[in-house]
Amino acid sequence: MNILFVSLGCDKNLVDTEVMLGLLAQKGHQMVDSEEMADVIVVNTCCFIHDAKEESIQTILEMAEYKKEGTLKALIVTGCLAQRYKQEILDEIEEVDAVLGTTSYDKIVDAIEEALKGHKSLELEDIDALPVVEAKRLVTTGGHFAYLKIAEGCDKHCTYCIIPKIRGNFRSVPMERLLREANELAEQGVKELILVAQETTLYGKDIYGEKSLHILLKELCKINGIRWIRILYCYPEEIYDELIQVIKEEDKICKYLDLPIQHACDDVLKRMGRRTSRAQLIEIIEKLRREIPEIALRTTLITGFPGETEEQHEELMEFVDTMEFDRLGVFTYSPEEDTPAANMQNQIEESVKEDRQADLMELQQEIAFELAENMIGKEVMVMIEGKVADENAYVGRTYMDAPNVDGLIFVETNEELMSGDFAKVKVTGALEYDLIGEII
Repeated sequence: MNILFVSLGCDKNLVDTEVMLGLLAQKGHQMVDSEEMADVIVVNTCCFIHDAKEESIQTILEMAEYKKEGTLKALIVTGCLAQRYKQEILDEIEEVDAVLGTTSYDKIVDAIEEALKGHKSLELEDIDALPVVEAKRLVTTGGHFAYLKIAEGCDKHCTYCIIPKIRGNFRSVPMERLLREANELAEQGVKELILVAQETTLYGKDIYGEKSLHILLKELCKINGIRWIRILYCYPEEIYDELIQVIKEEDKICKYLDLPIQHACDDVLKRMGRRTSRAQLIEIIEKLRREIPEIALRTTLITGFPGETEEQHEELMEFVDTMEFDRLGVFTYSPEEDTPAANMQNQIEESVKEDRQADLMELQQEIAFELAENMIGKEVMVMIEGKVADENAYVGRTYMDAPNVDGLIFVETNEELMSGDFAKVKVTGALEYDLIGEII
């Protein structure tokens, strides 16, 4: 069968997509990239915020049109929206043949076979299950980098977040499984592993009795072929000394951390259900920079949270100005049904949220441009991502840049390079968020 996958949402969702692709490839199915060629379409959905939910629903409806036209034999919906609105999807979109929840992606082969026989199915395992899949993942990120999902679910229960309801409680993937998967990825040519989870910093506490991310990192560093290891989604309050030490000592670990802090005003943080105060955030950030001077810190913020005053917004602005994060993203608050924050008083108008988001991004732009200018003259190792069309130049990333969310560096050279190659580059210029350089 010709199968088209549409993967929406985060990189953790993408890992589930790649696992399903591996299972289907093992059974001899062909992957295609156009709706017209597909016998089966699988939409792996997201519903983290309102816009993601809308995109998922719109995508399902668009794919349903091919079913109406008779060119499509089966339409399958998986992922977060499927977990949350399972019955509604089956009841209201009659073209959908099967719905698979967030812990049922290992049933994708059976679901497709049943759909092709004309049977509708709803596959929902225990939300706290952790499927074991023996098939090799089919990497869709270009082959030179891949995400390694080290845990599933979350126990934090922030007041704005729906994740525990659709992804279950926090549960770590056993280390032996992760090391086997990482070795397989390295054998396929992956050179950068990007560790992801709803929260990476707690890895191992549930199954080994203590935080074990530093132990996992040491083991991953031993794998031949892996050149870079990057860590995303580290809750600041869970960062611990052994983790800092291993990042500092191991050459393969990128001196880069993603710390989603969400806000910097104590009152807002408390209402968000976060576990840090402004003073603790400053202490953690200063400690990381003291211990690892070259570390690049990325963060994300939520603006317009219910009850956020103009003074609290100004406090956040002042914090961003002082901290000078290397990378920063800002989301406007999105009220999600079944979350405490959605029922809080003093919900803020969209226009105010958007103005505050623009304020923060404008401030960060100034910081980012200045940091980029300060890179001129420095030498950095660059992973090549691809060639710039019709020019003697390539596009790549430094250790300070995660794919698809951070900046790029444009490298001028007459050399022939391949995606995944590493090159030592001298930075010669800055273009807003991006850099320009030449091979040394």
